Amino acid sequence: HVLRAAAVVLMVGPLAACGASLFGSDKPTVETKPPEVLFNEANELLNKHDYTKAAERFEEVDRQHPYAPQAREAILMSAFAYQKSDKLPEAVAAARRYLALFPSSKEAALAQHIIATAYYDRINDATRDQGDTKRALVELETLVNRYPDSRYAADAKKRIRLARDVLAASEMNVGRYYQQKGEHLAAINRFRTVVTDYPNTAHVEEALMRLTECYYTLGIVNEAQTAAAVLGH
Repeated sequence: HVLRAAAVVLMVGPLAACGASLFGSDKPTVETKPPEVLFNEANELLNKHDYTKAAERFEEVDRQHPYAPQAREAILMSAFAYQKSDKLPEAVAAARRYLALFPSSKEAALAQHIIATAYYDRINDATRDQGDTKRALVELETLVNRYPDSRYAADAKKRIRLARDVLAASEMNVGRYYQQKGEHLAAINRFRTVVTDYPNTAHVEEALMRLTECYYTLGIVNEAQTAAAVLGH
């Protein structure tokens, strides 16, 4: 019986360690502390520009004390800290959690601003994939529509114009490629998208000119004349 018990003890130790590594978090555990202590520690890390650790400590406030007064602000501060450390998916997740829990709070606009900025900061130039640009545009428009009087609305409007310009430039790049390859119908679809979806960008004039060229090449004279007339106007 003694030998059998000793064997069990020897087996349980490694299994417990294995279980912790398999099912536990990779983050080091933080001992349970009062919410105000954890919050102050997170602020100190934030002031030292140790943004990742600050975000994780803010998350501990919410994890250990979800009903404490500091938990609400801690969620938003973790989103801000993750954004400062360029951990954009984590920043978006924390900000969305804040909006889900406190959609009517006075800081909801800041949470939406963090989400929009996370995608905006990932905008590529017009020659690359524009998935993040499209997501940034959606989140920026949400910010302006839901919080038109917030301090972030004016800047969001400027960013919307830039994002739309990048999307229009991307459509023009693809359209020019199709036109050079002689695939005029595919090119027309791209140039028409610029004219209809991005009419206030700097690319509309060229799009109309190239529509005129493509239609004329295909022998669709009426459409070519229409595009040229709009360009002339």
